[in-house]
Amino acid sequence: MSTDPDKKVSLLVFFMLWARRMRWDVPDIHVRALIWLEAKGSLAVLRCFRGFGKSTLLAIYNAWRYYKDPTDRILHQSESDPTAYKTSRDTQNVIRNHPLTRHLLPPNQGTVEQWWVEGASDFRNASMFAKGILSNVTSARADECQNDDVEVPRNIQTPEAREKLRYRLGEQTHILVPGGSKLYIGTPHTHDSLYDELESMGADCLTIRMFAQEHRIEDAKHNAYDVPFVPDVVFSGIGKHARVLVLGTDYQQTKTGIAFFTPPGILVDCYAGSAWPERFDLATLETRRRETRTINEWDSQYQLHSKPVTEVRLDPARIIPYDVQPTMRYANGAAAMFLGSTQIVGAVAYWDCSLGKIKSDASAFSLILTDARGQLYWHLAVGLTGEIAEYGDRDQIIGGQVHQIRELVIKHQIPRVIIETNGPGGFAPTILRQALKGTGCGVGEEYSSTNKQKRILDAFEPPLSARFLWAHVEVLKVIWDQMRDFNPALTTQEDDYIDSGAGGIAQTPVRIGRIVGKPTETRRDDWRPDAGVHEVQVDY
Repeated sequence: MSTDPDKKVSLLVFFMLWARRMRWDVPDIHVRALIWLEAKGSLAVLRCFRGFGKSTLLAIYNAWRYYKDPTDRILHQSESDPTAYKTSRDTQNVIRNHPLTRHLLPPNQGTVEQWWVEGASDFRNASMFAKGILSNVTSARADECQNDDVEVPRNIQTPEAREKLRYRLGEQTHILVPGGSKLYIGTPHTHDSLYDELESMGADCLTIRMFAQEHRIEDAKHNAYDVPFVPDVVFSGIGKHARVLVLGTDYQQTKTGIAFFTPPGILVDCYAGSAWPERFDLATLETRRRETRTINEWDSQYQLHSKPVTEVRLDPARIIPYDVQPTMRYANGAAAMFLGSTQIVGAVAYWDCSLGKIKSDASAFSLILTDARGQLYWHLAVGLTGEIAEYGDRDQIIGGQVHQIRELVIKHQIPRVIIETNGPGGFAPTILRQALKGTGCGVGEEYSSTNKQKRILDAFEPPLSARFLWAHVEVLKVIWDQMRDFNPALTTQEDDYIDSGAGGIAQTPVRIGRIVGKPTETRRDDWRPDAGVHEVQVDY
């Protein structure tokens, strides 16, 4: 086997040998990326969509570098130590099993964090040094610094976090030996994306999107729209109510674009030129669209636009108002709840608990109703006042916030209340259960470790974009300014009512059968639909 680097095979040939061994079907986008990787400049950025297989390509690329030059030193950094170790292990696996490199990995030559190949000449600095981007690598030396998805939501949510990330990346300048290279691979997560900054500095960039062509209709209320290409895939909405529109059923093609049989009235995305249609068929794309919570997240992770994954303007004008109260209807010994002519099949109340003190957060209580189609009706957004509970002479609850909730539960026939147990809500569930005795209302607990701003955005964008969030006019009066002024970059703002509404939306109502209550309990009509009771003739 020749030791002359000029006589060794190219990265593409090296990869194809591995692909044949693994029985892979190699897509054109991988060939494109491999040719670019071999020819890239000293500062390079590869942007590719989620599911591209970039970590797999990177491991094979690393093994090829050692095949070309065993003295090569690579500093590999990811968003965390465990993620970096995965690529290190993958690289070892390729070296150990590739026919051109299986001799390069001697036993007991380091750990997954740092290890040496056969022929390495620097025993102070490992052939591969794998660490998280926020870990200390000051004393290292490298011929190439790799940054694999170092930009992730948790380290770019604030300007301070983004500055810390850039400081850590700046240390690589001093780690690189003269003539060394830097490689960045990932997807953008913010408008202030690191990858855009590198591109403006003259970096060699390759960007491979899920779809080559795209066209967005922000609010498809009309029957026909011009589209500058013939779409292969048409989506409506984002989140759990998103779906792929069917040609011939939902829309038809025209000479200039598309025409809907019934205008969706929500956001519609048209795409053509899929990068990997064999892997990402319509069913897979629809699943991923439904599991993506915000449109910015979709745009950044699949179309590689530099947008904050979680940021979206909460436009209260996209909420559909109504001005009716629920009514109960009785027939054949059964009860049903209706909102106008719409039957309500589920309800969840959410209590964002506060102590009710001066200058403290509002103690916000929201009620979300649901119909059979999945439409959401934000019926209550109430501020509770006073102490959590007030007790009488015999220690019975006679007032306070939990007593106010009891009155709301009885008035609106609420089947379940969820309490946010962060902060002062930690002790509230026990007290609320005492207050709700005899009402038949259940109490659930929710502890959230997610950033509150992200939690609000994740809950609201799907129903706002798909136009299936309704709100009572009295609720709109309360939440309008909070939604309009909401800024996801701020941690201190008035957002208690929309936070409680987000909590209620996030708790998907479920259909429950008839509850058997205690004979001594206060009457509460079971308005939730069930299959009913039927008599049938049987043979036994």
